[in-house]
Amino acid sequence: MAHKEDIQYVLDQAKAENVKFIKLWFTDILGYLKSFSITVNELEMSMVEGQGFDGSSIQGFARIDESDMVAMPDPSTFVLLPWRPREGGAVARMFCDIVNPDGNPYQFDPRHVLKKNLAVAKELGYTYYVGPELEYFYFQNAAKPPVVMDQAGYFDLTPRDEAVDMRRDTVLMLEEMGIGVEYSHHEVAPSQHEIDLRYTDGLTMADNAMTYRLVVKEVAIMHGCYATFMPKPIFGENGSGMHTHQSLFTGDKNAMYDATNAPTYLSDIALKYIAGLIKHAPEIALVTNQWVNSYKRLVPGYEAPVYLSWAMRNRSDMIRVPVYKPGKEKAMRIEFRSPDPACNPYLAFAAMLAAGLEGIQQDYPCPEPTEENVYEMSEEERTSRGIGTLPGDLDRAIEAAEGSALLKKCLGEEMHGKLIANKKIEWDAYRTQVTDWELDNYLPLL
Repeated sequence: MAHKEDIQYVLDQAKAENVKFIKLWFTDILGYLKSFSITVNELEMSMVEGQGFDGSSIQGFARIDESDMVAMPDPSTFVLLPWRPREGGAVARMFCDIVNPDGNPYQFDPRHVLKKNLAVAKELGYTYYVGPELEYFYFQNAAKPPVVMDQAGYFDLTPRDEAVDMRRDTVLMLEEMGIGVEYSHHEVAPSQHEIDLRYTDGLTMADNAMTYRLVVKEVAIMHGCYATFMPKPIFGENGSGMHTHQSLFTGDKNAMYDATNAPTYLSDIALKYIAGLIKHAPEIALVTNQWVNSYKRLVPGYEAPVYLSWAMRNRSDMIRVPVYKPGKEKAMRIEFRSPDPACNPYLAFAAMLAAGLEGIQQDYPCPEPTEENVYEMSEEERTSRGIGTLPGDLDRAIEAAEGSALLKKCLGEEMHGKLIANKKIEWDAYRTQVTDWELDNYLPLL
């Protein structure tokens, strides 16, 4: 239960802002944002006792039966929704932790999974910081095939248009909600954009990422357009990634920085963390790249990392280490480039952290950096250098995840089994489809 002073702070804020409705948010296993509303009269009781609801809604596609669960609002996440009208009363939101009626955490709550892994890091003396770059597309509407809104490219300065206004309004709205933004820009593909969130602790960032995705979509709707975080919506163009910058701190010191280890300045902790991510990336791909469509992005030639390698500057590697700037020790970090923005951020951050910590705890040796373009190497050269690959499709990702002791430990046995069941349902639904490509290529000939 929340502390009395936190509860009182929320009640005072709600009164000062004339809040009439509060949306209680949580996610299901697949990362879909769920919500139900309460009136301000129910706010205090909700923070003390929680609000009951049907817990089967959190289990994704693999629902078995209905079960009574309790949503416990987190007072630290109380904020007004700026896109909702203020006339007649404002609307606020709070993220919730999902618990059983006896008060114990619900094993299928993604927020609980992340908090559990953050607690492991804390026991080892670390605070986990994350800064994701979530790319997305603006389309004229949600119809098929998607129609882009520009033909611009990476960092292009285009004349003032609807997309520029939408990006600006999105940044302003995020900042109004207390979510820090570093910068925004046009991405490589036509009508593709990116807004980078200022780094913060893992749990806050997972909440922020869920909020960010909704704000991007809400602003697009307000402008009569459609925004999507689908990893690969357009054939022949770059897909959307979620390059995830991450670091470990001990107190106020960056545990990934070592002043004596020039020229990289990476600490032994950082190198072992990198080794953990490289070793376990195929196993956690089902979490960081969880959809059938995710693997249409992860193919060579479209700037998406496929090979299990790391480097200081090379952007063809799965892990990149941004160049150290003197006096910026706290900015030392690693950038994990394979995740996409359609993942469940709670589970994705938990899995990345678990893989990195495993490297530290098990003293993994870090492979040598690969500064050459991995895509241009022959398969024989990659094999000789021990450079593996991510799974090529969802089926192989399921196989890697199903046998992963690390992912079972990270998610918990029940969550791991439920995620596998969900993904098998998706793969079976996909593999039985007859696509337009098959009809175009086979029907006239066979």
